[in-house]
Amino acid sequence: MKIRIILADDHAIVRQGLSRAIDQEDDMEVIGQASNGRATIDLVRQLAPDILITDISMPDLNGVEATRQVLRECPAVKVIALSMHSSRQFVMEMFRAGAMGYLLKDCDYDELVKAIHTVAEGKVYVSSSIGDVIVEDLLNGRQAGAPTAFSLLTPREREVLQLMAEGNTTRQIARRLFISPKTVEAHRLRVMNKLDIDNVAQLTKYAIQEGLTSPEI
Repeated sequence: MKIRIILADDHAIVRQGLSRAIDQEDDMEVIGQASNGRATIDLVRQLAPDILITDISMPDLNGVEATRQVLRECPAVKVIALSMHSSRQFVMEMFRAGAMGYLLKDCDYDELVKAIHTVAEGKVYVSSSIGDVIVEDLLNGRQAGAPTAFSLLTPREREVLQLMAEGNTTRQIARRLFISPKTVEAHRLRVMNKLDIDNVAQLTKYAIQEGLTSPEI
């Protein structure tokens, strides 16, 4: 039986290239593709893949939050992050969200195949180049990184933060999340208080640093 895979990345050329390569494998097939976090969640619900390979920086809902929601609804799905981010912050956030694998986008294709097989067997796979990050945390006695201001935000507050940073108005965010504009404003105030930020420009910069969005969005 083939390993059924969904690809999530906001760059079509990345998805298409990976899809063509993976479909050449005898024991794997790409059954769906998504360009943002919300579409990813919907696709996982519909298709119930074995593995989700996801980027972190995606519009509408980033890969970390998408992973949390996917695993909350479909805990049998195994998630592999495929990202350009190699810093401790991004690696740890993905593993906290429930990912079982983490690869950098500059890895060899053969390593991706190895990661898919490893994760499909229920084991964790981490690129050797970022494995040092986890080892260093363990040696220093850290528990998946020290708590940060960002970690204090609720999932809904993170969604509002990302949508604000992407330039959506209060009414647009309200429509997108099916909540009232007053509720959006309440979330916005709590986010600013928790992060000690007092304007949208700083929020946008913070969201980029946290991988919630990217400069080109």
